[in-house]
Amino acid sequence: MDAIMDKAEATKHVVSQRIRKKVTWREIAAEIGRPAAWTIAALHGQHPMPEPEARAVGALLDLDDAVVEALRTQPYRGTFDNPVPSDPTIYRFYEALNVYGPAIKELIHEEFGDGIMSAINFTLTVERRPDPDGDRVVVTLDGKFLDYKF
Repeated sequence: MDAIMDKAEATKHVVSQRIRKKVTWREIAAEIGRPAAWTIAALHGQHPMPEPEARAVGALLDLDDAVVEALRTQPYRGTFDNPVPSDPTIYRFYEALNVYGPAIKELIHEEFGDGIMSAINFTLTVERRPDPDGDRVVVTLDGKFLDYKF
């Protein structure tokens, strides 16, 4: 019996086929009825995809059954090959959280009390906002507040 393909390998197939077929991430998300950020994260190995969505992506991108099977497996979330990401776009978020993380934490505690923002009950949107000095990237992290209970 063959082992199930790992999520990193499945991601390579998904990304390759998406590029070859000239399909956008938003088109894939619309096809499966999921938010774009969730879809991309799932197809990059950060979420298990339910079978109907995995099969729909497989059909859209002409993925073989081994890739579709891998898309359905439970991931090890938040794992990167390097402790500090080297991709400039990802690194800027790392840098922003290093600079503003303590301020965000203090503002959450001041506004809500002792707790955290959920990354499970969570949505993420990325939008473009026109600006005379150059278009702006607007990233919204929207997570449920979870209070610490003692």
